[in-house]
Amino acid sequence: MRPSNRAPDELRPVTLERGVARYAEGSCLVTFGNTRVLCTASLEEKGPPWLRGTGKGWVTAEYAMLPRATHERTRREVTSGKPSGRTQEIQRLIGRSLRAVVNLPAIGERQIVVDCDVIQADGGTRTASITGAWVALHECFAWMQSRSIISINPLREPVAAVSCGIYQGKPVLDLDYAEDSAAETDSNFVITASGGIVEVQGTAEGKPFSEDEFLTLLRLAKAGVAQLVDLQKKAVA
Repeated sequence: MRPSNRAPDELRPVTLERGVARYAEGSCLVTFGNTRVLCTASLEEKGPPWLRGTGKGWVTAEYAMLPRATHERTRREVTSGKPSGRTQEIQRLIGRSLRAVVNLPAIGERQIVVDCDVIQADGGTRTASITGAWVALHECFAWMQSRSIISINPLREPVAAVSCGIYQGKPVLDLDYAEDSAAETDSNFVITASGGIVEVQGTAEGKPFSEDEFLTLLRLAKAGVAQLVDLQKKAVA
């Protein structure tokens, strides 16, 4: 039995509330159970230097965890002078995931920065961030369209992410902290609405997992992402 009493293929309750940050061009407060992340998308009229003159835009991301997002206060990374390796890995993952579904030339020589700030962490903060970031980015592009900054929405399709793992010998979907901290295998899947795989992260915490177990996790993830994409579409409708 899972600590949350969920079925093996059951997501935590998920909500996507857009328009929650007054000054951001796009925003979304995403919750996966007790995990809560505020995602904001900000338009910058100047793109990165290496794209100057190409007519191509850029989408990037930053990720942070607030000091009391966890049981004990964690030190703000700004006080140490640089983000941790974990933080850099996650924000690069979010950026890659979003760019995979964006028509970058359609943005023009501009940059969209998506900030994902974890308000409360109970497992799956990176997957929640990606899922909410897409909604914030969609809202930002809609804002740009309404002001004739761009002529079309550059998003090709939704992208979402979910964790899967093997907990007490059974494959399960969307791990909370209690499961994540004790899982024999922990993985994250980033998948588009059409079923394309953007990224897979998988780690055996104990014994190595088999190909059959991996395929079972992939099937769970695809089913979970399909549900998340439905929620994304409803959020931006």
